[in-house]
Amino acid sequence: MEPLNGNQVDGQPPAGRVRVLVVDDQEPFLAATRAVLSRIADVELAGEARSGEEAIELAATLRPDLVLMDINMGAVDGIEATRQIVADAPQTFVILVSTYPLDDLPPAARQSGARAYINKDELSPAIVRRLWEQGGDPAWSPA
Repeated sequence: MEPLNGNQVDGQPPAGRVRVLVVDDQEPFLAATRAVLSRIADVELAGEARSGEEAIELAATLRPDLVLMDINMGAVDGIEATRQIVADAPQTFVILVSTYPLDDLPPAARQSGARAYINKDELSPAIVRRLWEQGGDPAWSPA
């Protein structure tokens, strides 16, 4: 998978694979996401987190290129975790993932720093690849 332009250094794409952190509090979705990622060339599962707090810690340690972030989790939800991850590492590409229809997303989702949203039912290798390669979803217009 071609690296995202925003992750380039001196006009050159970073060497290696796209490192992905997956964040969800439900094992069935983690397993499904592992399967999706395994079907995308040049993608490496860097880690998994089961809470917003754990996502923030792992993102600071692992420095993933891409984070697939569930919205609804415990005390620190995916929106807040995204805010903190992007504040610490603005080059981190976060895609929010949940079961909400796009029109029903919490208003704060678009201001979280995430670059796109995928409904869990629509998560596929093609969608992840497309969003990564085009630098997000132009219709998403994050703040």
